[in-house]
Amino acid sequence: MQNTPLADRMRPQKLEDIAGQQHLLAPGQLLYRMIQADRLSSIILYGPPGTGKTSIAQVIANTTNANFCRINATTAGKADMKTVVESAQKLRKNENRGTILFIDEIHRFNRAQQDYLLPYVENGTVVLIGATTENPYFEVNGALLSRSRIFELKPLSNDDVAWAVKRAISDKTNGYGNKNIFLLSDALEYLCSVVDGDLRQALNALELAVETTDPKIDEKTGAEYTAIDVKTIQNCIQRRIMRFDKSGDNHYDFISAFIESMKHSEVDATLYYLARMLEAGEDPKYIARRICVCAYRDIGLADPLAIVVASAAFDCVDRVGMPECADALAMACIYNATTSKSNSASQALAKAREAVQKTGNIPIPAFLQDESYKSAHKLGRGGVTDVFATPDHYDGSDCMPPELSGVKFFKPQGFGHEAYIKKYLDWCALYRKAHPAPDYSGGPDHVRTDP
Repeated sequence: MQNTPLADRMRPQKLEDIAGQQHLLAPGQLLYRMIQADRLSSIILYGPPGTGKTSIAQVIANTTNANFCRINATTAGKADMKTVVESAQKLRKNENRGTILFIDEIHRFNRAQQDYLLPYVENGTVVLIGATTENPYFEVNGALLSRSRIFELKPLSNDDVAWAVKRAISDKTNGYGNKNIFLLSDALEYLCSVVDGDLRQALNALELAVETTDPKIDEKTGAEYTAIDVKTIQNCIQRRIMRFDKSGDNHYDFISAFIESMKHSEVDATLYYLARMLEAGEDPKYIARRICVCAYRDIGLADPLAIVVASAAFDCVDRVGMPECADALAMACIYNATTSKSNSASQALAKAREAVQKTGNIPIPAFLQDESYKSAHKLGRGGVTDVFATPDHYDGSDCMPPELSGVKFFKPQGFGHEAYIKKYLDWCALYRKAHPAPDYSGGPDHVRTDP
């Protein structure tokens, strides 16, 4: 028994032994009532590692009258599920007993493997309990989801972890209750904070600390005891656990927080999420791409230099790599977070594309068409004025198709560089009011320029 890891030995046997998850397991909550009444329907347990998914399944196994089968999707396949289904069918026919099938890491099954279960879940041959650390809406077949209830487990609080660690120290059957183990208060506080809600990691660290620390003798009583201080715990967990999955929704949550922090000019929050991603091993090229997206989509013409800085950071990531390129990413995201913001360029393009969809293939005005080929002049094409021959390099030409004349897509905002753009466009509008535009109606030989 003692050769079994502490985390496995301390796995809860009843609901009261489960740490945290009171939003699911407090008396009166749906999952609590389903387990207590042994009236379980198919469920998906979704949450970070070490939060109690397998523990809940173990409690269900201990309390249900149904046959409980467990497989792990990392090692099992369709043949294993077929064996369970055939056994469940016989049990249902001969003894009128149900079967609960617990599939750990269910997201590891491919679509075909998940599809195999559908008819047996639907007709009640098996009640499915799926456990996954991935967002089930991304990783689990939609048809299977529609036949299951989804329960999301939350990361354990420091108090929840402390309660479970103390329980392991005092438990005389499966824990260290038969030994005099003293976990000093600052060591417990550090342990609970560093595992980030992952109880399995906390118990693994406690086990390593206890098993590798030499016991001492109390001079007064002669009793043997083991004292675990904060330095010992620090040695057993070399670095803080960063909960981050580059292939799951956690990945998108962090990049979303990173982008939104830049957009909202929250520079310190921007740096925090950048650090979280870098510490967790996110691809720096992916981060650099998102910084570029922010530069042209959320900053835009308010500060055109932002895309230059972002592109330079991306180039640095590509040429230099980690860890040195991290400073370039920091510079770029600080620049983005602390400069003016405008989405007028992306809004303008969206409006222009909408107009194209509505109006279709409007002919390009003849004076704007290519006049370099031989017959262009005969067809009345070309003849646009040389804008650089005018005093202000502007002549008021209306280059829109007549059907869209006067339509405005771009509306500059009064921030940063865009204020200068607005000033220039206002001047253009005043010029057009004061000066007649060139008349291209007669073709390239009848262009009327400004008087």
